[in-house]
Amino acid sequence: MRLVVVAVGKIREPSLRAVANEYLGRLQHYVRCDEVEVRSGDAFARAIPEDALLVALEVGGESFSSAAFARALERWGSQGKGVVAFLIGGADGIPAELSQRAKVKFSLSSLTLPHRLARVVLFEQLYRAMTILRGEPYARED
Repeated sequence: MRLVVVAVGKIREPSLRAVANEYLGRLQHYVRCDEVEVRSGDAFARAIPEDALLVALEVGGESFSSAAFARALERWGSQGKGVVAFLIGGADGIPAELSQRAKVKFSLSSLTLPHRLARVVLFEQLYRAMTILRGEPYARED
């Protein structure tokens, strides 16, 4: 499985960038995960790997418990070439054409999160999912 997080904008705050890097580094012990920052919604399509299963992060998307998300991630990663691309939009959201192409619309929360914070939460949840799938103690899920 290979994960790609495509997000509009950069995480400019040093403390938030450090947290994102911490979870991305932990995650990369389990699976290849690339972070791609794009300047605008127009650049999204070019940044998405060919044949990736698209997961659009949207407020109205499906929500999962951490354990259900782990099972879904495992299922998504076993499809096609095993590439799962998570899309995080900026202030204008994800371009409609890409949202429509997404196989999954996923919500981290019913709250609207700034794209920078959503990325940190996604990295942590991806890391948590990998520990759940491996039965490791970080998750403490029952």
